[in-house]
Amino acid sequence: MGKGQFNMDHAEEAQRLFLEGYNCAQAVFCAFCDETGLDIDTAARMVSSFGGGMGRLREVCGTVSGALLALGILRGYADPTDPELKKAHYHLVQEYARRFREKNGTIVCRELLKNVPVTPGDTPEKRTPEFYARRPCLRLAGEAAAILDEMLAEYR
Repeated sequence: MGKGQFNMDHAEEAQRLFLEGYNCAQAVFCAFCDETGLDIDTAARMVSSFGGGMGRLREVCGTVSGALLALGILRGYADPTDPELKKAHYHLVQEYARRFREKNGTIVCRELLKNVPVTPGDTPEKRTPEFYARRPCLRLAGEAAAILDEMLAEYR
């Protein structure tokens, strides 16, 4: 599938990648490699810092960061002298955040995980059945990718 033709299976791909062990940001961003033209190794490295709300700092949800990075590649601007392009792109970013918040109440990792016991520090938790059962991250990866697909289809 070429650039501009959107695959509505990105949500499933994001969830598959998350289950494979990619962090939340990587799972969403890498699900769009078919659109961005990036190979999965480069894509995973580019977004690796954003998992766990930026390296487990629990700031902006990694699924949101991954989706917004893909949005930047697919609908971003490159001309720093054109304020209208910047404004149009920031509109898309804010619309994405609005849609994610509408479904989940927030875009902040620690708020999304407020009822989930998490171990502090920089060591990722082991991916066990209990890990997946306690966390909304798998669902969020699918939702984040689906929202991006919806917006890309709307803003061709």
